[in-house]
Amino acid sequence: MSYAHRLEGDRRIKLQDFDPAEDAALKREQGEKKTAQLIQELIELQELLYAARRQSVLIILQGRDTSGKDGTIRHVAGPLNSQSCTVTSFKVPTEEELAHDFLWRVHAQTPRAGEIKIFNRSHYEDVLVARVHKLAPKEVWRSRYTHINAFERSVADSSTIILKFYLHISKQEQKERLLEREKDPTKSWKLSVGDWKEREYWDDYTAAYEDALNECTSRRRPWFIVPADKKWLRNLAIAEALRDTLMPFRKRWLDELEEVGREKKKAIEEYRRGRSQLR
Repeated sequence: MSYAHRLEGDRRIKLQDFDPAEDAALKREQGEKKTAQLIQELIELQELLYAARRQSVLIILQGRDTSGKDGTIRHVAGPLNSQSCTVTSFKVPTEEELAHDFLWRVHAQTPRAGEIKIFNRSHYEDVLVARVHKLAPKEVWRSRYTHINAFERSVADSSTIILKFYLHISKQEQKERLLEREKDPTKSWKLSVGDWKEREYWDDYTAAYEDALNECTSRRRPWFIVPADKKWLRNLAIAEALRDTLMPFRKRWLDELEEVGREKKKAIEEYRRGRSQLR
């Protein structure tokens, strides 16, 4: 079964129809064991991706505060080779970035062939925060759906595999996590009154996320809704979705690498023959 809910744009969705506390009838120990197995497969797939250098992978993580973007990166991407798996976090735009179109800073961060790039937040902030806090008029942020779709199509047409994950957390679970942060001195750096203020816009963000999910998903550029109240299930769902997306490429990558190996071995043999004739 799939632990993340894949959206392909065939129907309009409401977030209330998805349970953020879903556990897929698993115990935590079972989920963590499955995740560990998936990560071992991902390690091999990443190595093949990097060696073949035919595709790249763009993973977009979006979600409300405390939904687990950092935790996902730590637990799912952490075991991968950091040489070819990197993270870009999109903060408040700088003065230089604001002087350009909203996608200018994003395009430069897309992955090179053979690489995995994770966006911790992304260009979707420009139809989420910009909308909720009225940083742009409606006619501006609404037109951005079209620009985002065109941008992502262009990236996908350049052999980039795109996966977009919305980490679906409940309002109660978010409250508990915010309170827990206040008790943990190692997480004090994350404390912000802004997190509590943003909760006042919960319904506005729900509407904004629903529109983004509905307007900007397709078979090649799918959104996945990930139940995120249980951190272990969140990790399992994302690891599984990533493995399932990359696995169909495995044979192709292996075949290409075998062909490369044959050509290089042939060149080595020819070199050796040439050297032996000179002696």
